[in-house]
Amino acid sequence: MDEMLQYLAELEANNERTWYHAHAEERKEATAAFLALVQELIFEIGKFDERVLFHNPKDLMYRIPRDMRIPNQPTPYNPSFRAHIGPKGKQPFPIGYYICIAPGGKSFLGAGISVDSVRELTGLLREHIAWHGDELKVILDEPDFRRNFVLKGTALKNPPREYDPLHPHADLLRYKCMYAEGALSERTLRAKRFPQRAGELFHMVKPFADFLNEAVGNYVLPGDR
Repeated sequence: MDEMLQYLAELEANNERTWYHAHAEERKEATAAFLALVQELIFEIGKFDERVLFHNPKDLMYRIPRDMRIPNQPTPYNPSFRAHIGPKGKQPFPIGYYICIAPGGKSFLGAGISVDSVRELTGLLREHIAWHGDELKVILDEPDFRRNFVLKGTALKNPPREYDPLHPHADLLRYKCMYAEGALSERTLRAKRFPQRAGELFHMVKPFADFLNEAVGNYVLPGDR
């Protein structure tokens, strides 16, 4: 873990191409450590969700270089190690288990939908909440979930026009996307049994992921069709 955090901290402080390419060996070592961690997480998650077993960790990891074709990218590199351990690997649907290792206390894990710009996807989410919001509230109010996760996502100030503002789940219908995020301190990351602890946290968030998967199923984003 130390090599990962040290490399990412240095990349964050020197986020430019010359430094990135000059420190390829450090990046290789840190990446290898992250892939070994992902493999351990696959085994831990596989204890309660066999769908993720047999994935190659390399296929689950996101790239550090940003897509500079996208406007307004602040820097050429994302100083983090990220992976989505899902039934279909890195594909966002079905929803699996996400981890981000980042410097400066910005690491977290969780599950959910972070895309807020696809109306069709938001519609599926809201329709399921409209009919099954009681189930979601039970999940969100579960003590372990409340202690370890925060519900996040892009949300309107008021429920969308197509729903009654007095709907019993109006507060949840405001969301265009939603995900559960559990912060990871550097002390937690450096603990010897971190992979086991991460597995426990992923197990806690699974009912939330299951609810969202019931809403969107095997949805495919337009750009991936």
